[in-house]
Order: sequence, then C-alpha cells, then structure tokens
Amino acid sequence: MECGMNGTEVGVAVIGAGRAGLLHAANFAGRVPGSRLIGLADPAPGSREAAGQRFPAARVEGDYAVLLRDPQVGAVVIAAPTRAHAQIAVAAARAGRHILCEKPMAMTQPECDAMIDAAARHDVRLQIGFMRRFDARFAAAKQKIERGEIGDLVLVKSLTHGPSTPRRWQYDIGASNGALAEVNSHDIDTLRWFTGSEFEQVYAMAGNFRCPEARTAFPAFYDNVVMTASFRNGMQGFIGGALSVGYGYDARVEALGARGVLFVGQPPERTSVAGAHEAGSPPPRSWRDLFRDAYLAQDTDFVACIQSGRPPRVTGFDGKMAVAVVEAGNRSIREGRPIRLCGERTHESGAVIRP
Repeated sequence: MECGMNGTEVGVAVIGAGRAGLLHAANFAGRVPGSRLIGLADPAPGSREAAGQRFPAARVEGDYAVLLRDPQVGAVVIAAPTRAHAQIAVAAARAGRHILCEKPMAMTQPECDAMIDAAARHDVRLQIGFMRRFDARFAAAKQKIERGEIGDLVLVKSLTHGPSTPRRWQYDIGASNGALAEVNSHDIDTLRWFTGSEFEQVYAMAGNFRCPEARTAFPAFYDNVVMTASFRNGMQGFIGGALSVGYGYDARVEALGARGVLFVGQPPERTSVAGAHEAGSPPPRSWRDLFRDAYLAQDTDFVACIQSGRPPRVTGFDGKMAVAVVEAGNRSIREGRPIRLCGERTHESGAVIRP
C-alpha cells in the first residue's frame, strides 16, 4: 500500500490505546473516507487486550516500532503519554510515516523542534490534535469574529473543567507539565486562534483543592489553575482549568468585542449544588461525547491533507507555541510573577523571526 499521496488509501496505525487512541481508531476503522486502520500499539497488556477485542481486524502490538516497519502503514496517530511524543514522532518521520500527534505536542520546545525538523527532513505531514479548530461551534465563532460581528476583538476567555481524577504519573509536574498542558492546551490554542496573535505575557496561579492524596508526595501538583494573558496585538486573554470537578466535562469560550460578545459552549442558565443541576440539562460526562464530531472532522482532514499533498490546518508550530505558553505558565506559578514570552515569531511569508 502506498502512503496516501494522489488519493490512494491511507493505512493508519494508532500508537497508544487509551481513551483518545481508541476514539481515533474507531474513526479510521470505517468512518474516515480513504483510510483503513492497520493496527494499534500499546505497552500495557490490558490496553492491548481491550483494543484487540474492539478491533479484531487490526494488528495489536506492544512495540510501536513493529507497526512503523509495516509497509501497509502510511500514517500514525500518536496518543501515547506526552513524554513519549517526541521519540515516537521522530521515529515515525524517519520511517516515512505521516503524523497526527495528540496534544500536548511534547514536553519542551526543543522536543517540538526535533519533531518539526524530522517531519520536514523526511517530507511527511505533521498535524497536532487541536480538534476544537474542527468543531462546528468554534469554527462558526471564529468566522463571526473575522467578519467583525462583535467589533474589534478585545478579550477571549476559555475554560476547561474535567471530571477525571489524574493518574498517578500526572501528579508529577515534571512528567506531565500539569493541568496547563493536560487540560488547558486546547484553551491556549483557542486563544491563539481567535486572537490571531501570539502570547506576550502570562500570569498564572494554581492550587490543589480536590486531590489530597497528592499533597505529600507531589507538593507542586495543582488541580485548579487560572491564567491571564496579554497578546502581541494588544488583545487580552483568560484561561481557567480544573480537574476532578465531579459534575461533568465543561468547555466554554467567551469572546468579547468592542460592540458585542460571543459564547461557545455556554450552558443554559441554571444553578447547581454539589454537581446536582437544579435546572437545565447537565454537561456531558466526557470530552469524547462533546467533541466526537470534531475528532472525526479532524481525522478526516488529516487524511485529506496527506492525499492532496497540502499542509495540515494545525501545524507543528501551533503545537510548539502552546508548549511555550505551558512552560511560561508553570514558571509563573513557581515564581509567583508574570512571565514574558520571547520565543519565535513568524512573518506572514512563513519565515521564522528570532528575537
């Protein structure tokens, strides 16, 4: 099988058989035109067993390198823990496989650079999994902003609250980069996308309010974070993130302009006590329910960009800029002060401008 250029079928391997990986696998197993699920890889025996039962026609391996050697595989989806993203992506690029990498892109900006350089050197597509750019509600809001329906954009506020209790490795900020990475990467990208600008300065505060089991062994862990931001074009931003909230999965955006305001995902007016909603419908229990269609649209566009040869709509640079903001936000939390970002900028031609 060829790798999908000129409209041929794209064989896809999913690396990481957790929640996100299985969602991608279901899409490529029959929902994305022009693609076929070839296999899944995961080092955990239980995850492999569950993947094999759900996708009996696919290969299931413990070592992703086995799938990279399979000539049927033209592209990979990386849905492994963040600390493994760079290693897997570089190996995939060297094998000539196109890459869709889940967020966060990597742990550090140098890791992001290694991924971007490997993809460019081996002429493969590198797309980052910011699926909110493919969500119909978010895309409609972006179009309204561009048409000036709320006047000049002033402020974008974005929040994500998740019900899940972190896995033990996520308590270690050094291994996970914390909630700013695991929860708020999508909010960071939404602010960049809506403002059309880069973050200039951030100030973040955080604390552990719901996970007492982590306080002794992982004193730096936080399950609640707020971050304010300024942008190079003068716009303002606010991000809120929370883990283990209990009441459901909640993702909302407010875009305030000089003449109006837009809401994305704003729930119906209601009051709630201890997670029991007194009025209106409760939020979904999982991001998989809220963004299922967006994931499908994202995966479909990934295959389309491979088949057509065009660049992906969400690039490695987008992923790297989100990682830069996560790093600055975590530094702000540690040092208790605003942090200025002084990373790369791009000229409208696409050339990189270094400070």
